[in-house]
Amino acid sequence: MKDSRIKLGVNIDHVATLRQARRDIDPDPVAAAQVARQAGADMIVCHLRRDRRHIQDADLAKLCRLKGETHVELADDPKMVAAVLSARPTSVCLVPERPGEVSTEGGLDLAKNYKSLAKTVARLKKEKLEVSLFIAPEAPSVRAARNLGADVVEFDTSDYSAAKTKPEQKEQLERLELAVYMAWEMGLTAHAGHGLDYHNVAPVARVPHLSALNIGYSIVARSLFIGLRASVSEMRRLVD
Repeated sequence: MKDSRIKLGVNIDHVATLRQARRDIDPDPVAAAQVARQAGADMIVCHLRRDRRHIQDADLAKLCRLKGETHVELADDPKMVAAVLSARPTSVCLVPERPGEVSTEGGLDLAKNYKSLAKTVARLKKEKLEVSLFIAPEAPSVRAARNLGADVVEFDTSDYSAAKTKPEQKEQLERLELAVYMAWEMGLTAHAGHGLDYHNVAPVARVPHLSALNIGYSIVARSLFIGLRASVSEMRRLVD
């Protein structure tokens, strides 16, 4: 049973992806954010990538001026941190980023990048931003995230989303539940996301102590057939 109403973060990156295909002004991700909020999104999520393949700096500045929560994903890179700090979002999530990747590939390697992450987390928190780390649902990562001073952990649900059979899905869901419980015991807020869609989201939304789900691609893809307002509303009903 959930502790309370779970937050829905709607990632609008792929609205910008479609716009960037033609380098035009439409579809506007800022307008998409407004529609998503009206349809039940609690947070607007976007990823400012080094290659600017979708969200641009100007988009980010406008999104952060909108009323409500704006949650920005970024790589652990001084230039990216500076760009995001200038926009002043509500919260940020540090994610791994590899040149040429189609989408984010797994959680942060906290052990390998501990010193750099510690410096970046401290810098972001000094600016009064809520800081999240995108991690695998594993005990060592949860402990490291707490030691790094993160406020939030976002658990990578890609293994759950990629599960081909019900037993595999059940195993990955139990792995997630244990990680969320551990984070909760340590005083960390727990979010989850990556690969979640209309077919697999309901069991994740029922995980105790999970505070938010961040979902983008499936919502934007569904919106091509039924409209963005309807696709966000449909996901909101499934999450609730």
